[in-house]
Amino acid sequence: MSDRNVDIAAEDPAREGRRAELLFQATLRPYRSLSPRGYGALLMFVGGTCFLSGLLFWSMGAWPIAGFFGLDILVIQLAFRMNYRAARACEIVEMTEEQLTVRRIAPNGRAQEYDFNPYWARLEVERQPEWGIVRMALASHGRRLAIGAFLNPEDRESFAAAFSKALASVRHA
Repeated sequence: MSDRNVDIAAEDPAREGRRAELLFQATLRPYRSLSPRGYGALLMFVGGTCFLSGLLFWSMGAWPIAGFFGLDILVIQLAFRMNYRAARACEIVEMTEEQLTVRRIAPNGRAQEYDFNPYWARLEVERQPEWGIVRMALASHGRRLAIGAFLNPEDRESFAAAFSKALASVRHA
Protein backbone atom coordinates (compact mmCIF):
# COMPACT_ATOMS: atom_id res chain seq x y z
CA MET A 1 0.00 0.00 0.00
CA SER A 2 1.25 3.44 -0.84
CA ASP A 3 1.01 5.85 2.09
CA ARG A 4 0.24 8.72 -0.27
CA ASN A 5 -2.94 7.18 -1.70
CA VAL A 6 -4.58 5.42 1.24
CA ASP A 7 -4.18 6.56 4.82
CA ILE A 8 -5.81 4.05 7.17
CA ALA A 9 -6.14 4.52 10.90
CA ALA A 10 -7.79 2.12 13.32
CA GLU A 11 -8.50 4.06 16.48
CA ASP A 12 -7.99 2.92 20.07
CA PRO A 13 -11.35 3.16 21.90
CA ALA A 14 -9.55 4.23 25.10
CA ARG A 15 -8.75 7.67 23.62
CA GLU A 16 -10.92 10.60 24.64
CA GLY A 17 -13.11 12.91 22.55
CA ARG A 18 -14.67 12.41 19.13
CA ARG A 19 -11.65 10.49 17.85
CA ALA A 20 -12.31 7.89 20.56
CA GLU A 21 -15.57 7.05 18.82
CA LEU A 22 -13.84 6.33 15.50
CA LEU A 23 -13.22 2.65 14.87
CA PHE A 24 -11.90 3.17 11.36
CA GLN A 25 -10.76 6.11 9.29
CA ALA A 26 -9.22 6.14 5.82
CA THR A 27 -8.45 8.91 3.37
CA LEU A 28 -8.33 7.77 -0.26
CA ARG A 29 -6.45 9.96 -2.74
CA PRO A 30 -5.83 9.59 -6.49
CA TYR A 31 -2.36 8.41 -7.44
CA ARG A 32 -0.08 10.80 -9.28
CA SER A 33 3.22 9.37 -10.45
CA LEU A 34 4.99 12.67 -11.04
CA SER A 35 5.95 14.77 -8.03
CA PRO A 36 5.99 18.58 -8.25
CA ARG A 37 9.79 18.42 -8.44
CA GLY A 38 9.58 15.89 -11.30
CA TYR A 39 7.03 18.13 -13.00
CA GLY A 40 9.46 21.04 -12.83
CA ALA A 41 12.27 18.92 -14.25
CA LEU A 42 10.05 17.65 -17.06
CA LEU A 43 8.86 21.14 -17.91
CA MET A 44 12.44 22.43 -17.98
CA PHE A 45 13.48 19.55 -20.27
CA VAL A 46 10.55 20.11 -22.63
CA GLY A 47 11.11 23.87 -22.53
CA GLY A 48 14.81 23.49 -23.32
CA THR A 49 14.10 21.07 -26.15
CA CYS A 50 11.45 23.37 -27.62
CA PHE A 51 13.75 26.39 -27.29
CA LEU A 52 16.63 24.65 -29.07
CA SER A 53 14.31 23.32 -31.76
CA GLY A 54 12.84 26.80 -32.21
CA LEU A 55 16.34 28.26 -32.58
CA LEU A 56 17.16 25.63 -35.19
CA PHE A 57 14.08 26.48 -37.26
CA TRP A 58 14.71 30.22 -36.78
CA SER A 59 18.25 29.86 -38.09
CA MET A 60 16.92 28.01 -41.16
CA GLY A 61 14.57 30.89 -41.91
CA ALA A 62 11.39 29.17 -40.76
CA TRP A 63 10.86 31.63 -37.89
CA PRO A 64 7.02 31.22 -37.64
CA ILE A 65 7.53 27.63 -36.50
CA ALA A 66 9.41 28.80 -33.39
CA GLY A 67 6.16 30.18 -31.97
CA PHE A 68 4.48 26.79 -32.20
CA PHE A 69 7.13 25.34 -29.89
CA GLY A 70 6.04 27.91 -27.31
CA LEU A 71 2.46 26.70 -27.73
CA ASP A 72 3.62 23.14 -27.02
CA ILE A 73 4.97 24.24 -23.65
CA LEU A 74 1.71 26.02 -22.81
CA VAL A 75 -0.41 22.99 -23.73
CA ILE A 76 1.77 20.63 -21.66
CA GLN A 77 1.67 22.98 -18.68
CA LEU A 78 -2.12 23.33 -18.94
CA ALA A 79 -2.57 19.54 -19.11
CA PHE A 80 -0.46 19.00 -16.00
CA ARG A 81 -2.25 21.76 -14.10
CA MET A 82 -5.57 20.11 -14.88
CA ASN A 83 -4.14 16.74 -13.79
CA TYR A 84 -2.86 18.12 -10.47
CA ARG A 85 -6.15 19.91 -9.88
CA ALA A 86 -8.02 16.62 -10.32
CA ALA A 87 -5.64 15.06 -7.76
CA ARG A 88 -7.13 17.28 -5.04
CA ALA A 89 -10.17 15.02 -4.96
CA CYS A 90 -10.39 12.52 -2.12
CA GLU A 91 -12.74 10.21 -0.24
CA ILE A 92 -12.76 10.09 3.55
CA VAL A 93 -14.23 6.97 5.15
CA GLU A 94 -15.01 7.15 8.87
CA MET A 95 -16.75 4.52 10.95
CA THR A 96 -18.08 4.49 14.49
CA GLU A 97 -20.21 1.77 16.05
CA GLU A 98 -23.37 3.65 15.01
CA GLN A 99 -22.47 5.30 11.71
CA LEU A 100 -20.39 4.81 8.59
CA THR A 101 -19.74 8.04 6.68
CA VAL A 102 -18.16 8.44 3.27
CA ARG A 103 -17.26 12.04 2.45
CA ARG A 104 -16.31 12.77 -1.15
CA ILE A 105 -14.43 15.97 -1.78
CA ALA A 106 -14.32 17.13 -5.40
CA PRO A 107 -11.29 18.95 -6.85
CA ASN A 108 -13.17 22.26 -6.46
CA GLY A 109 -13.67 21.60 -2.72
CA ARG A 110 -17.35 20.69 -2.88
CA ALA A 111 -18.13 17.86 -0.47
CA GLN A 112 -20.86 15.22 -0.44
CA GLU A 113 -21.58 12.91 2.49
CA TYR A 114 -23.13 9.47 2.41
CA ASP A 115 -24.18 7.75 5.64
CA PHE A 116 -24.67 4.04 6.26
CA ASN A 117 -25.36 1.88 9.28
CA PRO A 118 -22.11 -0.11 9.69
CA TYR A 119 -23.96 -3.14 11.03
CA TRP A 120 -25.89 -3.53 7.77
CA ALA A 121 -23.32 -2.18 5.34
CA ARG A 122 -21.20 -4.55 3.31
CA LEU A 123 -18.25 -4.02 1.02
CA GLU A 124 -18.84 -5.50 -2.42
CA VAL A 125 -15.63 -6.30 -4.26
CA GLU A 126 -15.30 -7.28 -7.92
CA ARG A 127 -12.08 -9.10 -8.75
CA GLN A 128 -10.45 -10.16 -11.98
CA PRO A 129 -7.75 -12.83 -11.80
CA GLU A 130 -5.11 -10.87 -13.70
CA TRP A 131 -5.87 -7.43 -12.17
CA GLY A 132 -7.09 -8.04 -8.63
CA ILE A 133 -9.83 -5.74 -7.36
CA VAL A 134 -11.30 -3.68 -10.18
CA ARG A 135 -14.35 -2.26 -8.39
CA MET A 136 -15.48 -1.67 -4.82
CA ALA A 137 -18.85 -0.49 -3.55
CA LEU A 138 -20.60 -0.05 -0.22
CA ALA A 139 -24.06 -1.57 -0.19
CA SER A 140 -26.88 -1.40 2.33
CA HIS A 141 -30.66 -1.60 2.07
CA GLY A 142 -30.71 -1.38 -1.73
CA ARG A 143 -28.31 1.56 -1.89
CA ARG A 144 -24.92 1.18 -3.51
CA LEU A 145 -22.02 3.64 -3.46
CA ALA A 146 -18.89 3.10 -5.56
CA ILE A 147 -15.77 3.78 -3.54
CA GLY A 148 -12.07 4.11 -4.35
CA ALA A 149 -12.59 4.07 -8.12
CA PHE A 150 -9.40 6.09 -8.66
CA LEU A 151 -7.15 3.76 -6.62
CA ASN A 152 -4.75 1.29 -8.19
CA PRO A 153 -5.42 -2.44 -7.59
CA GLU A 154 -2.76 -2.74 -4.85
CA ASP A 155 -4.26 0.13 -2.85
CA ARG A 156 -7.77 -1.30 -3.36
CA GLU A 157 -6.59 -4.63 -1.92
CA SER A 158 -5.09 -2.91 1.11
CA PHE A 159 -8.17 -0.78 1.74
CA ALA A 160 -10.57 -3.70 1.23
CA ALA A 161 -8.71 -5.87 3.74
CA ALA A 162 -8.56 -3.18 6.44
CA PHE A 163 -12.12 -2.00 5.89
CA SER A 164 -13.59 -5.53 5.84
CA LYS A 165 -11.83 -6.25 9.13
CA ALA A 166 -13.28 -3.06 10.66
CA LEU A 167 -16.81 -3.89 9.43
CA ALA A 168 -16.50 -7.39 10.90
CA SER A 169 -15.42 -5.96 14.26
CA VAL A 170 -18.61 -3.84 14.42
CA ARG A 171 -20.81 -6.85 13.72
CA HIS A 172 -19.11 -9.00 16.35
CA ALA A 173 -18.99 -6.35 19.05
